[in-house]
Amino acid sequence: MLSFTVTPVDHTRRVESFLHTLMPAASAGYLRKLIRSGAVKLNGAATSPDLFLLVNDRITLKESETTTALIAEKRPVLDILYEDEQIVVSNKPSGLPMHQTADKEANLVDLGYAFMSDRATPCKLYPVNRLDRGTSGTVIMAKSSTNAGIYGRQVKETGLDKCYLALVIGTPDKDGVINAPLDDKESETQYRIMLQGEGCSLLEVTPISGRMHQIRRHLEMIGHPVMGDKRYNGGELPGNAGFALHSFRTVLLRLGAGPLTVCAPLPKDLLELCTARGIVLEELLDKVGKLAGR
Repeated sequence: MLSFTVTPVDHTRRVESFLHTLMPAASAGYLRKLIRSGAVKLNGAATSPDLFLLVNDRITLKESETTTALIAEKRPVLDILYEDEQIVVSNKPSGLPMHQTADKEANLVDLGYAFMSDRATPCKLYPVNRLDRGTSGTVIMAKSSTNAGIYGRQVKETGLDKCYLALVIGTPDKDGVINAPLDDKESETQYRIMLQGEGCSLLEVTPISGRMHQIRRHLEMIGHPVMGDKRYNGGELPGNAGFALHSFRTVLLRLGAGPLTVCAPLPKDLLELCTARGIVLEELLDKVGKLAGR
């Protein structure tokens, strides 16, 4: 048996997604087959594709010529959190734009297409939702323009149930709701204080409406901007490609298959920033694990 221990960078990742990071050349169907057959176990017991992992969990994989050959030396460029025939949900790094820019730098859509082609499952990917360049976390991409339209209508008509984590300057007096119009439209953002650090706090943030830069603008309005968000008075984070805002949990309705909850593990730079500011890693992981429902 091959054995792997879950580290903080995979905390709250789905079992199936963990296998994606181990064997990026394998199809989603093959990975689910491994799980269903009992070749994959979690802490010595049978598991399921959608179970969320916690730090120090132990994943074992039945060793075979095929699985051994598929295990990669390094993580894939596209961090797949969930995949089926219609969509791919990925964990976008901060600092990476969604689309090609004038400077023709790396971007999520092109990286996704290159990954799919290298895996011998080529397809163009169409973003269903978007994140700012500096924000990390869950992004949904459809595998066809038709599915992009269907899921896009879902986002427009009902929205996505989304939870963000934001490391902000200072600490609000209490949990609260920000009701302040943006671009002459009603806008609402709810927030809850999770942990406090040195001159900062980690907030659980839920945008009820979906305005441009809503979370960043609303948090600046109450005097607690996102750390590293230069545009909205959050200062700079030397060495960080983006700012301290992470799209952690997304719930969407799969076509004909019901709701799907996907969590994006916190990126290494955000974990390091939190601990550098005095937030205890064990407490942070415990809080985040509870947000994932495990």
